[in-house]
Amino acid sequence: MVKRISYPLEVKEAAIRMKLEGKTTREIMTELTIRNETQVKTWWQWYRKGESYRF
Repeated sequence: MVKRISYPLEVKEAAIRMKLEGKTTREIMTELTIRNETQVKTWWQWYRKGESYRF
């Protein structure tokens, strides 16, 4: 059974800040307890494209 997780805006913003600081996706996942690597990559893509309204 798959469980959907909705992360709060603060976690998403923190992940983007950490990515801007040069941290790896794995480090971000560990520190913010994010389960899926693709989630961080998706947020990063949205940020780079200027689609932060999708957060």
